Amino acid sequence: MKIAVVAANGREGQLVVKEAVERGHDVTAVVRGDNKTVTKNVVVKDLFNLTAADLAGFDVVVDAFGAWTPETLPQHSSSLKHLCDILSGVNTRLIVVGGAGSLYVNPEHTTQLKDLPTFPAEFKPLAEAQGKALEELRERSDVKWTFISPAADFQADGERVGSYETAGEELTVNAAGESYISYADYAIAVVNEAEQAAHVGERFSVYAK
Repeated sequence: MKIAVVAANGREGQLVVKEAVERGHDVTAVVRGDNKTVTKNVVVKDLFNLTAADLAGFDVVVDAFGAWTPETLPQHSSSLKHLCDILSGVNTRLIVVGGAGSLYVNPEHTTQLKDLPTFPAEFKPLAEAQGKALEELRERSDVKWTFISPAADFQADGERVGSYETAGEELTVNAAGESYISYADYAIAVVNEAEQAAHVGERFSVYAK
């Protein structure tokens, strides 16, 4: 498959590129500066300057964009809107590296993880920004999108176990009562979804066994 990874120099982006390359896919890294990934195919361009022509011909585009500072948090929405606009009406699928804060914690889907008093205050603005981007994404019927939420404890340096469990819109824990996944195992889920197209037009979640 032809896969483009936007914001490929980020920690998750690099792992998605590595996972896809090791499976034999034709992977292009979309980066703003020097390429830090294992692929040799590179588009050096800011996400907001990408055009439909830049992403033409790819089977899948993975959006690994992240923003963390108060002034850049709105870019979760604006960057996703831009990618959707340039992928509108084409067969290229868009897989979004999402967050856990918007996962529901009750069967009625009225309360999200980020709404709980136990949710860390420092992560609330990020969770709100990612949740808003997801709600806007749900309105797009012109794009073949998938939004993947990680477990609540999303560990950048966690080991690659090589397996994971999938769940839906609700926060799900493993047998030990934990909601955890490593960046490396999350990357496996991203590439599996790229290959299988099992959740087009949906948000789903992944966690470690």
